Amino acid sequence: MILAILQARMSSSRLPGKVLKPLCGRPMVLRQIERLSRCRRLDRLVVATSTETSDDPLAAAMTAEGVAVHRGPLDNVLARFVGALDAHPADHVVRLTADCPLTDPVGVDDTIALHLESGADYTSNTPDTFAFPKGLDVEVVTAPALRRAAAEATTAEEREHVTWGLYNGDHGYKTAWLKSAHADDGDIRWTVDTPDDYAFAVAVYEALYPGNPAFTSADIRALLAARPDLAQFGGHRRL
Repeated sequence: MILAILQARMSSSRLPGKVLKPLCGRPMVLRQIERLSRCRRLDRLVVATSTETSDDPLAAAMTAEGVAVHRGPLDNVLARFVGALDAHPADHVVRLTADCPLTDPVGVDDTIALHLESGADYTSNTPDTFAFPKGLDVEVVTAPALRRAAAEATTAEEREHVTWGLYNGDHGYKTAWLKSAHADDGDIRWTVDTPDDYAFAVAVYEALYPGNPAFTSADIRALLAARPDLAQFGGHRRL
C-alpha cells in the first residue's frame, strides 16, 4: 500500500490561504489532487492539515469533495504525518506539499518506482545536481523509517520538515535519488510561495488547462519557450 500525504495549511506567511486560491475555477489544492489522481502507483491520498481554526475552511473544503483529511499539530508536521499514517496504514508514504499545482504525475510514479526497485528507506527527486524544478518535489519513505524518524526527532528541523532526519546526518538510512535529464533545473520555480508564483501558475493554467486538463511538464516547457513573458516571470527562472 502506497499512501500519498499532501501537507497543507492556510497560514502561509507569504501568501495566506494560497491552497484555496482558484486555478481555472477550482481551489489550487484540488487542481493538484486532480493531477495526482493520474498517478498509477498511488493507492490512497490524504490531506494532512493542522488542528488550528485557521485550517477549518481547508478541512471543510476537502471533506465536501470527498478527500480524506487528517488533522494534527501545526508546528510538528512529522507528528501530523505519523498520525495520518496511523489513520491510513500503508507500507510506504509519499510526501507532497499543497503548493505545487504543476506537480508531474509521471515524476511521482518514477520516484516511487525507483524507491521500490532500490529498496531504499528514503527516495527523492531533489538531488544536489540534476534536480527537478521546485514544485515537482517528491519524497518517498518506508513506513518504518518514517516512524523511526519521528521517534528519534529532537530538533525543530526534524519536526517541521518531516524527512530532514532521513537525509541529514549519519542515521543509517538507505537513500536513493531520481535525477532529471536536465542538469540545472533545481533553481526553476514552479512552486507557489508568493503572489508572483501564484500569478505564474494562473497564467500556465489559463493557457493550457482549457485545451488539455492533463497537460504535462513538457507542455509547460513548450509554453514557456514560446512565451518569454512567462519564462522569467516575477524575476525568477521558470524555464
